[in-house]
Amino acid sequence: MQASEQHRKSGMSNGSYYQPIQHIEAYCFPQFQTLDHKLYNNGNQGTHFSGQSSREFYCSLESSSANRSYTVYNSPSTVSFSPNGSSISEQDFQSYPAHHMNLPNNTYGSPMSGSYLTDDVHDLKQKLRELELVMLGPDDVNLDNYDSAFKNVSNNISPEMVSWRQIMEAFSSEDLKLVLVACAKAVSDNDLLMAQWLMNALRSMVSVSGEPIQRLGAYMLEGLVARQALSGSSIYKALRCKEPASTDIYSYMNILYEVCPYFKFGYLSANGAIAEAMKDENRVHIIDFQIAQGNQWITLIQAFAARPGGPPHIRITGIDESASAYARGGGLNMVGKRLYKLAKSFKVPFEFHAAAISGCEVQLDDLRVRPGEALAVNFPFMLHHMPDESVSTQNHRDRLLRLVKSLSPKVVTLVEQESNTNTAAFFPRFVETLDYYMSMFESMDVTLPKEHKERINIEQHCFARDVVNIIACEGAERVERHELLGKWRSRFAMAGFHPYPLSSVVNATIKTLLENYCYKYRLHERDGALYLGWMNRDLVASCAWK
Repeated sequence: MQASEQHRKSGMSNGSYYQPIQHIEAYCFPQFQTLDHKLYNNGNQGTHFSGQSSREFYCSLESSSANRSYTVYNSPSTVSFSPNGSSISEQDFQSYPAHHMNLPNNTYGSPMSGSYLTDDVHDLKQKLRELELVMLGPDDVNLDNYDSAFKNVSNNISPEMVSWRQIMEAFSSEDLKLVLVACAKAVSDNDLLMAQWLMNALRSMVSVSGEPIQRLGAYMLEGLVARQALSGSSIYKALRCKEPASTDIYSYMNILYEVCPYFKFGYLSANGAIAEAMKDENRVHIIDFQIAQGNQWITLIQAFAARPGGPPHIRITGIDESASAYARGGGLNMVGKRLYKLAKSFKVPFEFHAAAISGCEVQLDDLRVRPGEALAVNFPFMLHHMPDESVSTQNHRDRLLRLVKSLSPKVVTLVEQESNTNTAAFFPRFVETLDYYMSMFESMDVTLPKEHKERINIEQHCFARDVVNIIACEGAERVERHELLGKWRSRFAMAGFHPYPLSSVVNATIKTLLENYCYKYRLHERDGALYLGWMNRDLVASCAWK
């Protein structure tokens, strides 16, 4: 909040918040110092909402549509859009025709028509009268009998005013999490004025280099801005703007791999299940549905090399869409060459087949299954990207599982985020995302110091895009669609799979791994699956099927 310390202290006495109504506006919504002057008297000129710049430059998000191109400057702290990509001044914005914006009159950052504003002003005046009654009580009320006065008027307060009072309390306690939730609720309820005010206030509370909630809040605010602007997909895609070199992206992923155990946990648990299932096989074919940099298979190749009786012949089919080449620093063939060089150094017979296609496009012929090979299929943090029955009649999520089952694999491994964002409506999805990534950001704090120069880059390029997509996009454009393991169990069972319990050796290996990390990480086994979490929140689940 940008209210002065003196301003805050002047409003607190005997545990009650007391300020004249004009001061309440300035405290909660610093961009509107006098609401009657800024809003009520604006007439038919339209209303301009302009956010203040935050302390840190985040990213210029160059969103675009089929007809127009809009730019959000210094996002997540700016809300002005222009068709030609230039910033719009306050004076220009107030007179800018709504139809030139190619956005509905009620979208975030666009002018409002006079009639629309008149209706909202009438409602807003009533809200403020009720709020003033809530905050001040009758004319003869003083601070000593505030509580009793509030009880006398509370029966006449609308449910909206209860929400307003809760928001005031969140501001007074500087509870950023509550303010984010209140803003998401306003967006969900299509309460445009409330959402706009809260977004403006949040800009002075979030920081991409602050505490975990401040950093996450910056990206969640970005998602709310994109959703309110009805340009979620464009802004999500535009997060690629000004990306660093692909070698830097590769470096960020490697740092994340080292400082947090989530990827190592997933890879080790899946590799353990594959090694156990293939311990007596001479020819092994592994189909990896999202091979990325191929790092998962380094330890498995080494383990096979040390197997009594000699290593098997290994063939890996690496599937990944061509867009991932940027994050890899090159195409899939580069991954194959790297793994081939490693296998050769350990004297392991090795083949690699590259399939540069998305999971939605995979057909039987792409997998090149050969007779006489024992088959293992790996789904690492991948299936949640596949649209299901709630998005497409084709339901690629279940189609892939049925396709894999038809191949009669010896083992299928699944590693997924333990989160519920697939079919959830916007508001519960926002709350779930806030809770999930809050644990993720907190866990990073203990292993990646705040002064680490790459922290912002890692979080921006490894987490921010997912957060914005979950919040801002809907339908086929929302590709981050996580499900809890219970739902995955149902899908695997319907496809004809049976659980393949992970061995105790795998569990012991992962427990040893976690000894190198903070004690707040926790590992537990439930119904044959492994869960890795932070404190009381499960974050990643791993299981195997046959």
